[in-house]
Amino acid sequence: MDHHRELDGIFGALEEANLVVMDCRAASTDLFIDYFAEIDLPAVLSTLGTALTLVMPVNHESDSVDQIQRLADQFGKQCSYVVVRNAAHSDSFALFESSEVRAQLKDKLGGREIAMTRLQDWLVEALNGENLTITAAVKNPAFSLLDRQRLQTWQRRLYTEIESVAGLLLRAK
Repeated sequence: MDHHRELDGIFGALEEANLVVMDCRAASTDLFIDYFAEIDLPAVLSTLGTALTLVMPVNHESDSVDQIQRLADQFGKQCSYVVVRNAAHSDSFALFESSEVRAQLKDKLGGREIAMTRLQDWLVEALNGENLTITAAVKNPAFSLLDRQRLQTWQRRLYTEIESVAGLLLRAK
């Protein structure tokens, strides 16, 4: 179980750090569910005096809603939840909005939602082509003044969304 050893290292970092962030693929859901059961997640969180917040993207596809449902069913009130409405491919969230899990997160689990708006395709392509983050691109002359302004505006909106859930993301020990 090499993945479990890697996760041990990440969770072990909580003994020395106030915040640990992990980015995982959707295919990792079973790995996390198994790992958290193996280590007795509630006991570990209690020992460390910390909390776990799952930040989960959702889009227009049923797979993303199903993954959120699996995680909410598995962990219930053991952690907090932030759902990121990722409009990268579609502005429609009809499946999520009508889902049982959305109601469960909002009404029973105290989950929160934030929005990540779609970035124009040409800007995504340019960022990838230049191999730049948005933060670096807003200062880069490879981007026109108006495109740099578009990137700044997009980033500012995202930061505002993130700040709205900061209490779930940056808890004091």
